[in-house]
This record gives sequence, structure tokens and C-alpha cells, in this order.
Amino acid sequence: MKHLKTLLAATAAAALAAGAHAQTRGVSDDEIVIGGAHDLSGVFAAVSTPAVNGANLYFDQINEDGGVHGRSIRYIVEDHGYQLPRATQAFNKLIERDEVFAMLLNLGTPHNLAHYSLMERRGVPNVNPLTAARDILPDPPGMNFSAFSSYYDQMIAGVRYLHEESGATKVCSMYLPTEFGEEIMQGTRDAAEMLDLDYVAETTHRPDEQDFVGALSRLRSEGCEIITQAVGVRAGITIVGTAKRLGWDDVMFLTSSAGFLEAVAEVPGGVTDGLYAAAGWVDLASRADQEAAAEFMEAYEEAYDQTAGGFAMLGYTAARQLHMALEAAGPDLTTEGFVEGMYTIDYVDELLDVEINYSADNHQGGNIVTISVVNDGAWELISREELE
Repeated sequence: MKHLKTLLAATAAAALAAGAHAQTRGVSDDEIVIGGAHDLSGVFAAVSTPAVNGANLYFDQINEDGGVHGRSIRYIVEDHGYQLPRATQAFNKLIERDEVFAMLLNLGTPHNLAHYSLMERRGVPNVNPLTAARDILPDPPGMNFSAFSSYYDQMIAGVRYLHEESGATKVCSMYLPTEFGEEIMQGTRDAAEMLDLDYVAETTHRPDEQDFVGALSRLRSEGCEIITQAVGVRAGITIVGTAKRLGWDDVMFLTSSAGFLEAVAEVPGGVTDGLYAAAGWVDLASRADQEAAAEFMEAYEEAYDQTAGGFAMLGYTAARQLHMALEAAGPDLTTEGFVEGMYTIDYVDELLDVEINYSADNHQGGNIVTISVVNDGAWELISREELE
């Protein structure tokens, strides 16, 4: 009878363990399923596509080496085309049907914010989304983890730098009327107030807008000297090119990390020369001679037959951080263990040239703002500021 009781107790313990394991969504004996809601066909496809490639490059390398505690990582990606209704479909599919363990690199401020409650409700960590919105890290921060400085902080630092370097005092903004655009506009307004500058005008735009002659003519008549941008990638290029075509050469345009792409700097004919960007990392191409950057760029080109850019780098390093947290969480993977694993991350990422660390009180991994300018078809770092 004593032997039977021992056997029954062991059986019950095994059943409980199996039940606990079954409750960890997206995790099986041999696989961890990660999701990503992206813009692969809309105005920010130039951001999402390389980021997805970078993440998959890292996961392929990890899986070839045996995965994480014997499990491979599978990254399922859905395209929302930067449209909120399609984003809702994507998030619902990934979370409710695919039952992903975590979300990685979700693109878009409104898209992340609209589905934050769903991720929290289902216990799905949101790791390094492709947005620098302040509101992505609520107080308390929950299960959202952001890699870099916010759009707001980027605008404060960028406007201050341009004012101090040039003496410009009239500040304006061109933005999408979304949470993304409104944060950049608010950062611009607050920077002007902090520095005792004049915020004199603003214009709002559609995601697919391409004719900016009227808007720029109005801003020129208002005497704008610094204009911050929160528009799509192609639109940002068009704005700078249109201003030059109109002969407006005494204005400075400032974009955020959302426009900090090599493709923007490399537009033929010097169209974007003189464009400034405030971001949370250092441009990749400018560090191509450094070991970490060179190794990554070579691996990326071999895998995709394309030149790696900054957002490919962000995808790769975001996947690395997720992997580090999974390793720290141990073989008995749970959501709580993964979150605790994120808190163990504290290192200098040589590929990013940024110190990354997370804690229970700090879910923003990097804490710098870099200021760069397009010079002869390439981004040139001109300032680096550590935030308090």
C-alpha cells in the first residue's frame, strides 16, 4: 500500500508538471513560437522587411546550433501594410490562433498601442517593437520591452542640437495624425518651449501623400527654420527633395529613428544631403570596418543577397536579446521566467554600439540619442547624448 501511494503521488506530480508545461503557450518539447505583426507592403516596408530578415538570420544560426535548451525558434510574421484593421487581424491570428509565446519587433505605434491590452490579457510579452513611442512603456511597464530612446526624447535632443549649432529659433513640424506623429509633434513643441523658441506652424499628412508643395510653401511663409518629420519613409524623402526643388535651402529637416535608414541617405543626386536624424543607435554602414558590423553584414548579404542596413541590424539584435532571455529562463520555460530572464540582460552590444540593460523598473534597454546628418549619400554621426 505504501508503494502504491508513492506511485500515485509521483503520477500526480508528473501530471501537474505536464499541466503546467501545457499552460505555457507557444512552447512545445521541441519548439518556441514567436510572432511579429509587420508592415511588409505599406509606407514602412523598408523598415519591417530588413528587420524580419535580420531576426530570421539570427534564429537560423541559433537553430543550427541546437536551439534554446533543445527547442528551435519559429518566427511567424503577418503583414498589416500599416493599416490598423489589418493589424487587428494579424494580432488576433498570432495570439489567438497561433498562440505565440511572445511578440517580437511589431511595427507601428498605433498598431502596438491598440493591441497592448490583448497582449497583456493573454500574457504575451512584447519585445523590442519597431516603434519608439513613449506610451509603449506604461507605468508600470508590464510585459513591454523597448530597445531604444523614445521619439519624444529624440526630438528634444535633436531640436536642441540644431538650435545650439545654428541659432535657429523658429520650429515647425510635419506629421501623420497618429500616435506616432503626435508624439513627435509634442516633442517638438516641448523642445521649443524648453529652449524658449517659437513653435510657429505645423502640417498634417496622409500616409500615402506625395505632393508637399502646398504644405512646404505655407511653412516657408511662416519662416520655419527647423522642421521635424513624422511621415512615411518615401514621403520624408519627397519632402526634402521638394524643398530643394523650390529653392528653399536655409531650412533644416529633422527625422526620428523611423526615418534613419541607409536608403534615405543613399537617394541618388544628393536629394537628402543635409537631412538630420535623431535616433537611438549608431548607423551601421558608417561602422562597416568594425569587426562586429563587418561579420554581420557579410552574413546578411550571404543569406539574402542584399546589403544589410540599420533595421536589419535591429532585427538581428532584438532576436539576440530574446534568445538571451530564453536561455536565462531555463528549460522549464514560462512567461514569468522569460520576463525575469529579460532582467538579466546587461551588456554592451558591439553591433549596435549601445549599452543594453533591463530591470524590473526599467524596460527601456538603450538610453542614448544619436544625431546624424546625411553627407555625400551617407549618415555621419555628429553627436551622441546619454540620457539620464
